[in-house]
Amino acid sequence: MKAELRSLPRTLADLVAQHLVASGRFLDDDPELAYQHARTARRLAARLGGVREAVAITAYLAEHYDEALTEFRAVRRMTGNHEVLAMMADCERALGRPDKALALTKDKHVHDLSEPTQIELLIVAAGARRDKGQTAAAIQMLEVPELTKRTRADWLPRLRYAYADALAEAGRTEDALVWFHRAAGVDGDGLTGAAERAAELEGLEFTDLDEDDTVLDDEYFEDEYADETAEETSAAVDDAGDDEVAGTGDGTDAADAARVEVTDAADSADADADDVGGEAEDDAAEVEGASDEATDNAEGAEAGADTGAVDDADSGDVDGGADVAGAGDVGVGAGESKRDGE
Repeated sequence: MKAELRSLPRTLADLVAQHLVASGRFLDDDPELAYQHARTARRLAARLGGVREAVAITAYLAEHYDEALTEFRAVRRMTGNHEVLAMMADCERALGRPDKALALTKDKHVHDLSEPTQIELLIVAAGARRDKGQTAAAIQMLEVPELTKRTRADWLPRLRYAYADALAEAGRTEDALVWFHRAAGVDGDGLTGAAERAAELEGLEFTDLDEDDTVLDDEYFEDEYADETAEETSAAVDDAGDDEVAGTGDGTDAADAARVEVTDAADSADADADDVGGEAEDDAAEVEGASDEATDNAEGAEAGADTGAVDDADSGDVDGGADVAGAGDVGVGAGESKRDGE
């Protein structure tokens, strides 16, 4: 495709490339929009085989089968690409022309096709047989070795589904159920719907919820959620009560321990007080003893003082007499001197 775009002026090539990229981006989610982008690219560069192929594929997926068939023919003519044969046959079948679809399966280029394209063409051919009311022939066409092949190829679930669907149409329900299950077993993405078909044959039913059911379900889940919330709240309250009771027990134990500690402290204080009291009594006794000793010393001193005083008094009397006598002597002498002066 890049080589084809290089044949265009740079500005035009960029514009065509942008539309092709957009077409590929919307191919799975919005085939119609992808088809419109491809058509715009074709208007800008209708002579490019890649552009015509993009238009053909998007038209096919958007179910514009007439235009798709025309574009596929143009692709084969312009590019020599015959891998589009399976889609061309499917377009013929969709347009209600099963014979033309079967004719394409006999094209001379069929043997040159890749394995996936050959399987797809086989599935289309079997469908064309069923369109013609030839269900048994369709089943026979699909009984190929590839049906039991161990592979992860994308075509395997489609082949098994086509075979199971043909069996169901022929009334071979049990065989169809087996092959629907086998198709579902290799259809990891669930693209074929084989699991749903198997469930239908087993009597199971898949239903979509309408708006009323959805509202009811929402209300149910809201009520259930409210109940669960209430239960959780109640459990939390119970747990909190248990914790509070446990905390009260712990507080009681702590209070008891505190009381024991206070009692022990009081006993210790009393013992210390007794010790202090004993020491005080001993000190008082010592003080009292010292006091008695001091008293004795004082009395001894007083007695000694009295004795000294007597002795001193006696001595004083003697000394005093002497002094008086001396004084008399002096006085006598003084009188005598005065008279002498007279």
